[in-house]
Amino acid sequence: MKPYHFDPKEVVVAIDIGTTKVCAIAGRMNEYGKIEVLGLGKVSSEGVLRGVISNIEKTVRAIRDTVSSVEKQLDAKVSMVHVGIAGQHIKSLKHRGILTRDNAHDEIVQEDIEKLIRDMYRLVLPPGDKILHVIPQEFTVDNEQGILDPIGMSGIRLEANFHIITGQITASNNILRCIEKVGLQVADLTLEPIASSSSILSDEEKQAGIALVDIGGGTTDLTIFHDGIIRHTAVIPFGGNVVTRDIKEGCTIMPEQAEKLKIKFGSALADEVYDNRIITIPGLKGREPKEISEKNLALIIQARVEEIFDYVIWEIKRSGYEKKLIGGLVLTGGGSLLKHISLLAEYHTGIPTRVGYPVDLLAHGYPEEIATPIWATAIGLLHHGMGTRNYDSAVALNESIEEKAPAEVEMASDADESDISKKGWWETAFQKTKEWFEAEPDPDIL
Repeated sequence: MKPYHFDPKEVVVAIDIGTTKVCAIAGRMNEYGKIEVLGLGKVSSEGVLRGVISNIEKTVRAIRDTVSSVEKQLDAKVSMVHVGIAGQHIKSLKHRGILTRDNAHDEIVQEDIEKLIRDMYRLVLPPGDKILHVIPQEFTVDNEQGILDPIGMSGIRLEANFHIITGQITASNNILRCIEKVGLQVADLTLEPIASSSSILSDEEKQAGIALVDIGGGTTDLTIFHDGIIRHTAVIPFGGNVVTRDIKEGCTIMPEQAEKLKIKFGSALADEVYDNRIITIPGLKGREPKEISEKNLALIIQARVEEIFDYVIWEIKRSGYEKKLIGGLVLTGGGSLLKHISLLAEYHTGIPTRVGYPVDLLAHGYPEEIATPIWATAIGLLHHGMGTRNYDSAVALNESIEEKAPAEVEMASDADESDISKKGWWETAFQKTKEWFEAEPDPDIL
């Protein structure tokens, strides 16, 4: 996977700081609009609780380790990254903006829309909150409603409904502080559910109406799309870690054993467990081993996962789009890897469900380890970064890659630069050939 030739200005690096893992990925967009993965790294996360950084030092160590892994594969130094933000502090609200234009005959331009968006950032929020994203919904031009793209229309009164996503200032500052302590710059901060949606959902699904449920370690993120626009976002303060904790308490075993049980033998639907094997768990230091049936394990998991979907249903109803989700539910994140979880979601919610894998954006030859919902957010952040990046280089090449440059410069200096600039390559080549065939050699060359 190690690349030998790439333009550093094309490379984008993204970091997903999650409750269970911190992962980084570097890539570039190829000529077919697909992402070529150039480097990746993943380490366990210990300093994050429910999507929010709770221990700066542990998080800095995890970020440093995963970025170091990416740098080794790139053979380059990472300098700028795109980062995600999540957690139960994320909130959303609706607001309406109005812009009165000077001339009713002039066409509405992008600058008018940007002015409306800038006005939204001046909203008064509760102390300690900041606006993360302002997402336009529908526009109204001189009482003409339901316009999705008003650019090019004429009118004196431009109105818009906005979906505004806010988060705690301290949460975003802690992320920025951790990245800076590693010696990196933050290109931008993106809400993780928005990033996940760009790697999982197609434009047709967003147009039809769909709900993306990202089941992470600490939280479950819900994003609802309709007519290609984000209509609702919510963060549910439950995730895969709560399921693990229930197994630990229900079976009175260690957390590590509970996690292994969940991954290897766990099922989200007890009715699908037919063998009902007995699982033996080693006891602590000479104590008797414990036994649990696969069916009972599934019952423990199912109870908690159903509770998560109860919150999902409540949020979908609150959004008002319950009857408009033609695309149904899409599950992603590490929690979606539980066996039979899509079946349980369908039975419990009555909505068609599938598990989303973030491979549609990737070019052929991608590493197999990232073809899993665990990497959905990181790949989404990478894709989002490619769409919004500035052209400051995200990586600095090492000497091993740059060593060819001096030789190329030396070869160029042997040519007569003035001739090349004035006559072009063909005329210069013709002139050199003519001089070579002449009888008298050029004394300057000898």
